[in-house]
Amino acid sequence: MKDLIVFDAECVLCSGFFRFMLRHDRGQRFHFATAQSPLGQRLYAQLNLPATDFETNLVIVDSQVYQRLDALAAAMRALPGAWRILALCRYLPDFAKDPLYHLIARNRYALFGRRNTCLVLDPSMRKRFATDGF
Repeated sequence: MKDLIVFDAECVLCSGFFRFMLRHDRGQRFHFATAQSPLGQRLYAQLNLPATDFETNLVIVDSQVYQRLDALAAAMRALPGAWRILALCRYLPDFAKDPLYHLIARNRYALFGRRNTCLVLDPSMRKRFATDGF
């Protein structure tokens, strides 16, 4: 099974993370799902996370679910080359990384914007998206 990244498709920052991963995940390790999709909604519900206010992306690697900066670290650790250095953020103490993450997450629409249109996928992107039966 390939690993999965679940992201808020309305958030410009989160969609940027998706596009970054799509571009740099040359081995196509990850599949993707939007938080708004049936699969995304099911995963957020299983984790007791809000199903309308997505303050974290989910990164699932080797069946382990990561949230907040740990999700970024898990994704970066899976990429080749110099991007792996960003995985070091997982070693920041929780008292520092969680408030920083929540500050950005709560203000992400104000800081980075919100998409008013649906995410349009070209055929190469579409094959990387997971379905509810993933």
